[in-house]
Amino acid sequence: MRLDIGKMGDHVQKYASDNDMNLKNSFWKKNIRNLPGRASPKKESKSVSSSASTSFDDFQESVSDAWEIEAEDEILRISARECANSAHPPASSCYRNRFPYDVKISKRVAHSAAVNVINNHKASIEEIHKSKNYSNSDLQGESSSQTYKESRHTENRINFSNSEVDTNKLTKFQVLLESNLLQLEDLKKLSWSGVPVEVRPMTWRLLAGYLPTSSERRQQALDRKRIDYANLVKQYYDTDKDEVYKDTYRQIHIDIPRMSTPLFQQTTVQEMFERILFIWAIRHPASGYVQGMNDLVTPFYVVFLQEYLPIGTNIEKLDVSSISKKNRDSLEADSFWCLSKFLDGIQDNYIFAQLGIQYKVNQLKELIQRIDGTLHGHLMKHGIDYLQFSFRWMNNLLTRELPLRCSIRLWDTYLAESDCFATFQLYVCAAFLLHWRQELLEEKDFQGLMIMLQNLQTQNWTDTDISLLVAEAYRLKFTFADAPNHLTTKR
Repeated sequence: MRLDIGKMGDHVQKYASDNDMNLKNSFWKKNIRNLPGRASPKKESKSVSSSASTSFDDFQESVSDAWEIEAEDEILRISARECANSAHPPASSCYRNRFPYDVKISKRVAHSAAVNVINNHKASIEEIHKSKNYSNSDLQGESSSQTYKESRHTENRINFSNSEVDTNKLTKFQVLLESNLLQLEDLKKLSWSGVPVEVRPMTWRLLAGYLPTSSERRQQALDRKRIDYANLVKQYYDTDKDEVYKDTYRQIHIDIPRMSTPLFQQTTVQEMFERILFIWAIRHPASGYVQGMNDLVTPFYVVFLQEYLPIGTNIEKLDVSSISKKNRDSLEADSFWCLSKFLDGIQDNYIFAQLGIQYKVNQLKELIQRIDGTLHGHLMKHGIDYLQFSFRWMNNLLTRELPLRCSIRLWDTYLAESDCFATFQLYVCAAFLLHWRQELLEEKDFQGLMIMLQNLQTQNWTDTDISLLVAEAYRLKFTFADAPNHLTTKR
């Protein structure tokens, strides 16, 4: 069921009402000095106010390009002296110790950051409509902009050992996948609690709806879709790019090099991501490319990459160019089609000012208020707006909050949820917030809460933590949304 945009607008109007006319520059930006073909940002002089609430206004005036400033860093930075002098030191002081900067944060600045994301996306779509009228009924709008901080997990190791895999469960998967006519519902039930690494690539293709359930037709369908993707590359990417799409390509070109894992710093990998995202954006102009979408390619890419490697290969040290071109092309095509299928189910998240996500943020707020009034009241007391921290959770599906290995385990469940995924993710975010309840209640001011919410310590999480997270999300969904009973089904 598609969301009623009018009703969503009513829910979220309060976020933008005070800021629509004066927030014209992007908040989340990164100064990229050496990007080929880029002009340096033009600086203009401006008298500096001593007020903390205007500190970021001065910063905004120092840059002119919405795509040149790091994502959320200005929200996160805080004066070390203020921490030391606080009458209520935070329980988890490690959050503050990680940011030895001397920049003060204000509530107005943090709120403006979230609102600017929404206004930027709305404005970019309106600009595209002014510049070009599309004859194709699918071409309903284009381009968007989101900026986010880089992942702060210092040990985001890509490790997929099979130590936790139940041999009996692996056998069940193999029997299902080898059957002539696979029962998709059985595969979903089995996958909900995690998929063994050996069968994950084929399982994800089936759960995403990329391949048919008939084993006899799979290879033929796979070959055809890979050829189709190669033709799309020739049609859209290998030719001179339409002026309308220049900004889209530029945004993607800036976003991808900021991915932190060494694997994604390889030129070969970055070019593959550029093609995937650029072609997806052209084929889905109602949303266009939303910065951060590269995070949604990553799980598919890594899972399908494993198919061409021995189990236990250290992917971080892998030279992807050493894989044959044929296999690289297959990897790229499979990642593109599965991303497309996956995003089809959450398309409302990315169209017209991302009202779908804003609506879900409001739902999350109402849900936490019902579940845990104490935590909700604590956040409200210190001026925390749910939009300030959960917008990214919804937009990037928690990929920025979790190590990659955990994101992939979480996506086993997401893909198994299929048509119910958009709803289920709301409850995953609720369970994720509630997991940090005690630590959040120990924080005694706005700055401590915001820093913690933007830097949740998940770097040591394992599959077990994700299993507990989705189990709690299921419990919440069952209680508040009459969910189907996944957990009582035998596997």
